[in-house]
Amino acid sequence: MKDVALHLANSFFYVFHTVLIVFNLLGWLYPRTRKLNLISLLATFGSWGLLGFWKGWGYCFLTDWHYQVLRALGEKGMPSSYIAFLIEKITGLSLDPELVNTLTVSLALLALVFSVWVNLRKKRRQGG
Repeated sequence: MKDVALHLANSFFYVFHTVLIVFNLLGWLYPRTRKLNLISLLATFGSWGLLGFWKGWGYCFLTDWHYQVLRALGEKGMPSSYIAFLIEKITGLSLDPELVNTLTVSLALLALVFSVWVNLRKKRRQGG
């Protein structure tokens, strides 16, 4: 039974975490999801920075929880970056962790800038 629960948790994290990453990057494009996208991006940066103050810069509690599940399933040698982990799982490529981290932060910052911009633009149009 424990094995089934671990496999279900693993599947959940793969889907949820991946969808969240894509949503963080692109959710600002759709008017209906812009506010939620901004909240999600701020929560992500909060995890990376605020929780990272205690756990190490870039800390993501979803990665931590998923990695706990993966270790319980016998996975070893996972990179600290979840994005690097996904790239390796999907493509088989093991990329330089610094490059992956730089791209991850750069794209997340770009998404945050766009999200703030479209959310503020909407407020200005509405007059407040």
